[in-house]
Amino acid sequence: MTERPPHGSARPGGRTARTRAAVLAAAYEELDRDSFAALTLDRLARRSGVHVSTIRRRWRTVEGVVVDLLAERSSTLPTPDTGDFRRDLMELTQAIADFNNALRNRNVMQGLIAAAAHDTGVEEILRNAFVRRTEEVTLIVRNAVERGDIPEDTDAWEVIASLGAPLYYRVLILRGSIDERLVHTAVETTYQAARSGVFVRKG
Repeated sequence: MTERPPHGSARPGGRTARTRAAVLAAAYEELDRDSFAALTLDRLARRSGVHVSTIRRRWRTVEGVVVDLLAERSSTLPTPDTGDFRRDLMELTQAIADFNNALRNRNVMQGLIAAAAHDTGVEEILRNAFVRRTEEVTLIVRNAVERGDIPEDTDAWEVIASLGAPLYYRVLILRGSIDERLVHTAVETTYQAARSGVFVRKG
């Protein structure tokens, strides 16, 4: 199944690319000032200088703009490959923490989770974004298996899910920030569990 591109991402280059950049920059700036719930197409139009009808035609809704913004911002997150499993986990966790501790990024995440509860289109795109990113960073686990750092039949997906779960619980459920202690405990818990074979596939 082919994943749908984010709203507004078609025909890259030229005026379309400039319009997209202006609208996404405006959304990012607005989310640094206020919550997702306060964001409107009219506010985006005023800040970006792009006519509201153009924004509505290309993204349809505020959610469409913010989904596109999430895709752009999350694509900049690295997939560490230092040659050391624990260090890779630490760098990945710190990158997730830094991303979510920025107020506007946290507003994006929390707003999209709320929107997904009543919009199946947003729900699908948000799920696809998380699935794609999780698949990308399983490279950390696969590399660790190849080096012999962790057991051969380790489930890479479950390792990354275990690492991310306490981070997103803090951000999305408790509505808090990710502090240094949480980064450390998430990394050490996942690292030690993987080394001891907790994530080995059964059967």
